Amino acid sequence: MADDHRRRRKAGRALRHHRPMALNATIHQFDIDLADADRGVYTALALRVARHPSEAEEYLLARVLAYCLECTEGIAFSAGGLSSPDEPAIAVRDLTGAWQAWIEVGLPDAARLHRAAKTAPRVAVYCHKDPALLRAALLGQRIHRAEHLALHALDRRLIESLRPHLARRMAWSVAVSGAQLYVTAGGATHEGRVDPIVLA
Repeated sequence: MADDHRRRRKAGRALRHHRPMALNATIHQFDIDLADADRGVYTALALRVARHPSEAEEYLLARVLAYCLECTEGIAFSAGGLSSPDEPAIAVRDLTGAWQAWIEVGLPDAARLHRAAKTAPRVAVYCHKDPALLRAALLGQRIHRAEHLALHALDRRLIESLRPHLARRMAWSVAVSGAQLYVTAGGATHEGRVDPIVLA
């Protein structure tokens, strides 16, 4: 138990490190108590998230939720956010800088995922829009290792319920259990599912 506690504290400290923020971005501070029972991840996060001037509130919230759902050693938001079109929303690299995971948010096209799958051993997408749009955009397209893509639909009602609580500094509790997501923010608990998207 003591070793597990030390590892979690070490992971929490490591995840506080982030890359330079995008020019002219608005900075949002998220202090998050994360408990992901599905993956056995329990840690405290202090996230400084740069919001590009053209970034919608829904996309920002989806990015933060995706970060929580993928939280692991070496995870980081892209340096420039929407101003860095050649990078994913979130990346996971090992200590040598080698790619471990390429994580997209929204509706990436097939060409982008094809390149991502050639770059990183794992590619995941968290869609905060109608998942039918993502499915339609990818079906029948040439995508490297398409069968290994991890496609997820974030509950749009959950994201919409979090929008009124978006501020420059926020304290959240995020719990994940059985693909159900519980976010305590603004004195209330908001919940929604994270469902797989099947290309068939």
